[in-house]
Amino acid sequence: MKRLFHSLLLVWLTLFTFVMPIEAKKLIPMGHTISVQLQMPHYYVINDVLLNSGDWLRKSDQLLKVDGQDIQALKDQKISSNKSVKLVLQRGEKQHTVQVTGNEFQQLVSFMKNQTDGVGTLTYIDPERLEYGALGHQIFDHSIDVTPKVLKGSLYLANIAQIKKSRPGEPGYKISSNERHEGEVGNVLSNEAYGIFGKWQQPLQQSLYPPLEIIHGNEIKIGPAKMLTSIEGSKIESFSINIHKVTNETFQFTVTDERLLQKTGGIIQGMSGSPIIQNDQFIGAVTHMFVEEPQKGAAITIVEMIKKSPN
Repeated sequence: MKRLFHSLLLVWLTLFTFVMPIEAKKLIPMGHTISVQLQMPHYYVINDVLLNSGDWLRKSDQLLKVDGQDIQALKDQKISSNKSVKLVLQRGEKQHTVQVTGNEFQQLVSFMKNQTDGVGTLTYIDPERLEYGALGHQIFDHSIDVTPKVLKGSLYLANIAQIKKSRPGEPGYKISSNERHEGEVGNVLSNEAYGIFGKWQQPLQQSLYPPLEIIHGNEIKIGPAKMLTSIEGSKIESFSINIHKVTNETFQFTVTDERLLQKTGGIIQGMSGSPIIQNDQFIGAVTHMFVEEPQKGAAITIVEMIKKSPN
């Protein structure tokens, strides 16, 4: 009996030691619109392309090598027009090899990309470690049907120039202009299931809140809360929502703020990552909207989000 009690106590202490740093952590909720640029480790084919040989390049093929060499920048490759060039591609689980002429290879460059970008919302900054999290979900590049791995990436602040309002069955979106002339505010180290993460590289931006305690899903209450986001220029505002369903990892809510409903119709693309506050505690981040009911949204708990952070 004593041995069993000791084992249970050891397990409890281990769990307590693991959970405590997350429970005790304080993060600054942000809400700034951001522009993200990612460079991928390889080039991808963006359309099916029929080659002169009768072979095909297929959308989402990953270019591994050109004549046995790794390629950093396709546009810098100087290959004579009549030379035969061997391309090694990753297609699903298998590698595929094709031969093209130098002239054909130069034409193929316009059908390949190794960069992707997106717009979303900055969720938090850790004031002690100067690390950030944003978006609340992975970046997925629909032009190549790939969740891109990150070779390197940059984060920029952006201004909202215009809003396309959401309507049932027709998601709206933010039209923004990035502030690249002011320099990147952070790097992007990873593209994870619940957001992008990296190091903040500038002085801390002004926020509507100081660092707030973060809480687990079982502590979130059904009822009113606040969502922080930007719908005009770079101004961060607080909007009323009502939480109506909670699990340990996610929760659902309805936008109740009349001004936000009038301006955006509810949740729009680009709001993903917007922080959510309840009773002066940091509880989560917007991840999705309900397409047929855009006044309704879904969120990930902030604790679950930072669990996926690689830091």
